[in-house]
Amino acid sequence: MAHDALIIDNLQYANWSPKIFQQMQEGGVSAVHVTIAYHEQFRETVSNIEQWNRYFEAHSDLIFQGFTGDDVRRARREGRTAIYFGFQNPSPMEDDLGLIEVLHRLGGRFMQLSYNNQSLLATGCYEAEDPGITRFGREAIAEMNRVGMVIDMSHSAERSTLEAIEISSRPITITHANPHEWHPALRNKSHEVLNALTQAGGMFGFSLYPHHLKDGSHCTRESFCQAIADAAAKYGARSIGIGSDLCQDQPDSVVTWMRNGKWTRNMDFGEGSASAPGFPPQPNWFEDNRDLPNIAEGLSQVGFSQAEIDGIMGENWLRFYDMSFEPTQSAG
Repeated sequence: MAHDALIIDNLQYANWSPKIFQQMQEGGVSAVHVTIAYHEQFRETVSNIEQWNRYFEAHSDLIFQGFTGDDVRRARREGRTAIYFGFQNPSPMEDDLGLIEVLHRLGGRFMQLSYNNQSLLATGCYEAEDPGITRFGREAIAEMNRVGMVIDMSHSAERSTLEAIEISSRPITITHANPHEWHPALRNKSHEVLNALTQAGGMFGFSLYPHHLKDGSHCTRESFCQAIADAAAKYGARSIGIGSDLCQDQPDSVVTWMRNGKWTRNMDFGEGSASAPGFPPQPNWFEDNRDLPNIAEGLSQVGFSQAEIDGIMGENWLRFYDMSFEPTQSAG
């Protein structure tokens, strides 16, 4: 299936398989930012990269590793999908500032400063108190700015996020979340955060993870696309993209890993839904990568122009990739 619009999904954590790589191609998806670490430390993250190297080798007709924005253009020309690595927690850098550059050279392009909990760098959104960016966090932000690794605050708390926006010399991102005023999930973002993020040139990726959607698995495409339209009216369509948070084919046991890591033996229900600890069903209009073009159609129906739709579906992320992934002049 051919699609005219460039499509970038800036966050997925699927149970990767040839089937999913084929669906990316069928959906016309030129780039995906994939999570390769939640709680893994450096050596465990390297093992995950080794696995991805095997995927790239075995499925080179479908996927390859992306490093720069030009790799998105190459993927589009060749009908393949460029895969960009990201970390949902700073654990891969451990307590060693120098590992940020090493991880960047291995292909890491996004790193969250915290994942729900307090980290060495910043506070997660489930902590009762948010003291903001730590001393180490300030150093990490400066180093990430230097080497060209993007700061992601998707799972971080309010003060920490606002401080990261202010401290960073380069625009940051929230790759996968939704506006809190549309659906008041704890991890969705306030107007103050979204305004500060976009005013500073940052990007906001709308999530399709059902816990973050109004009406959950029953969220309609019209509701989702109208939420994007409402955000675009406030913050500008050029600051918005898609970060679906698609966790396709993952067993429910992976939710335990995502939320608990090694820090607790008790189930952390995250969104406060103790009755539904597993993965909720996706809305029926977005179940896998082949459905990403459905969003473009929905955006048209709520009044976006074709240029705005092209931006939201991929061009905005590509522009952000172009300005974010290269080292600054001071990097040697």
